[in-house]
Amino acid sequence: MTLSSTIRPRRAAAPAGTWQVEVRRDEGALIELAGELRDLYERSPEATPFQTHEWLSAWWGWYGIRGRLRLVLVRHRGRLVAAAPLMTAGRWGFPVLVPIADEQSDFTDFLLDPAYADGAVEHLARALHRMRGRCAVDLREVRPGSVVHQVAQRWPGRSWRMPASVCMELPCTGIDDVLARLPGRSAGKMRAKLRKIDVRGITVETVPPDAAGDAVAALLDLHARQWRNRPMNPEHTRERFRRHLAEAGAAMVREGRAAILQYRWDGRLVASDLVLIGHRFVGAYLYGAIPELRDSVDVTLMLLREDLALARARGRQAVNLLRGEEPYKLKWRPSRVQNQRIILGRAVPAPVFAGMALVRAGLAARRHHRPAPVPLPTRPGDDTPTPRVDVPQPREDAPRTAAPRGDAGSTGAAPAHGGTREGGQPGHG
Repeated sequence: MTLSSTIRPRRAAAPAGTWQVEVRRDEGALIELAGELRDLYERSPEATPFQTHEWLSAWWGWYGIRGRLRLVLVRHRGRLVAAAPLMTAGRWGFPVLVPIADEQSDFTDFLLDPAYADGAVEHLARALHRMRGRCAVDLREVRPGSVVHQVAQRWPGRSWRMPASVCMELPCTGIDDVLARLPGRSAGKMRAKLRKIDVRGITVETVPPDAAGDAVAALLDLHARQWRNRPMNPEHTRERFRRHLAEAGAAMVREGRAAILQYRWDGRLVASDLVLIGHRFVGAYLYGAIPELRDSVDVTLMLLREDLALARARGRQAVNLLRGEEPYKLKWRPSRVQNQRIILGRAVPAPVFAGMALVRAGLAARRHHRPAPVPLPTRPGDDTPTPRVDVPQPREDAPRTAAPRGDAGSTGAAPAHGGTREGGQPGHG
């Protein structure tokens, strides 16, 4: 692991009086600030669907624990220009700050209006560094180009980077173009499988917003049937996950940030697919299908064709198959996108925590027969003096509202979501 440098801002930040920084701890903040957070998401081009207000607030309602919310807000002349939706947690006995919903999310990031990037990033980094009681900010799935990278560059203390999950992306083209990337014999087999799907008369339709909640419930029922008597992500069997996904999915469909595709055969619902729609890509998150369908058609190919069509219709650049390097993804010859785990140190135990993270990642890699991760290089230090920036001290508002919904005894951190659709299907499982 290597010590990262503090990168100086290109120009001095605006006078302190134009900036306000606060930390909201009360659960009501996510409801009170819903409009501002939605607006900031629309102005944050690097944000993914896992940073939408709909996703975060639904997760907090079913998993969150009273008193653990840390919503860090940066304003410029009263306008919200940056936000870090975090919560307190314990990892391996260390007190840390982690993103809300990180166990169910494929990408970790903050929200940032790029028009205010220089000042907002500087203020956000200083505010996070000055918060009390946590040894580090642990950001486990940081996508290339994320705002978190900018915060890490301006971080006043030590930081560590290490490889995290790998995601696979396909460019937003038609299925014929994807098949053209394959060897001739493989492409011919796939075209024959497409004709078989069409001959079967399987139809697909997009669920309207007013039916999205029921459609998520039907999807999860199909998902459970598909994996009955076989290993599956245990969190997907729990009521809190069902309620979180139904609430988040329905709200995101209404806002145009998700779509639910239902497949019918002779009028019978045989498969359903939840696709999250980001600024730059659509991500295949979760699907379910009756077991008999796999005996009749290539379900993977059927879903991929429609996901590509959806991405084109919404003007997105790619279809993201989300975390994992399974062979079924590699056969499409996708681009490999490497996430990073970024740990921002705040107190003396931070180096020990970062070392523990690297050791555990190495053990996991060995268990799954992958190369051991190594720390990623950081930029060399800059010897120029640090310009003084008057950053307002974060104000931690402490009023608390009613306890959040959730299972009794919830820890607020579910088992890892898994990263890929179980059984070698595109997206989450």
